[in-house]
Amino acid sequence: MESLDLIQQKRYHRNIKLPGVGEAGQLKLFQSSVLIVGTGGLGSPVAYYLGAAGIGRLGLIDGDNVDYSNLQRQILHATADIGRPKVQSAKEKLESINPDIEVTAYQKLLTKENAVDLIKQYDLVVDATDNLASRYVINKACIEAGKPFIHAGVLSMVGQVMTIIPGQGPCFRCVFRELPERSVTSTADVGILGSIAGIIGCIQATEAVKYLLGQGDLLVNRMLTMDGLTMSFLEVEIRRDNQCPDCGNN
Repeated sequence: MESLDLIQQKRYHRNIKLPGVGEAGQLKLFQSSVLIVGTGGLGSPVAYYLGAAGIGRLGLIDGDNVDYSNLQRQILHATADIGRPKVQSAKEKLESINPDIEVTAYQKLLTKENAVDLIKQYDLVVDATDNLASRYVINKACIEAGKPFIHAGVLSMVGQVMTIIPGQGPCFRCVFRELPERSVTSTADVGILGSIAGIIGCIQATEAVKYLLGQGDLLVNRMLTMDGLTMSFLEVEIRRDNQCPDCGNN
């Protein structure tokens, strides 16, 4: 696409009016691609807002089916989707919102065996997973492929976001060196307020658009944390660990 047609100019009018975006920036978004790992509580707002923003190609990877327990926060899915693959449910919703975009559904888990080949096909990765093990896989694969990714995590009433750009700052493993031997508390144990996942997912989507447009200050070298009970945000400075097994000098 070399220019926007009249319908697209109307659809993306509010994007185009943003300082520094214009039609050239909107075309840049349309020529971009993002892989979203997980289509649940975080993946839902991320996918909705990136699709609506006109990111030209979205990849969705998730091996789960829709369950009743998802519907409290996973807004991509509806009661009629119970039992269906999440990626198929999500693909239909996104294509309904924006027929301009291409959505590829991968009904499987991201593993250390397939991660690098898949990630290489996209400009950016969004970590919308719900388990630590997957985040270590994403981190290592993104470093190997030279692709940035936006990490987030939510639990109960709190959340965190950081953006990892290989070679430009710390990676996920610089901060969280090893996968804990014992099981980590999950949302199934302590719960999660759906809107917390929504807020954090929206921050991820904002970071993604900023990165693709080359605008603003990204959450590199810092982690943004949120406490929903006090409605407070805190920035934590983080540094690259030269001894990191994934991105260190060795």
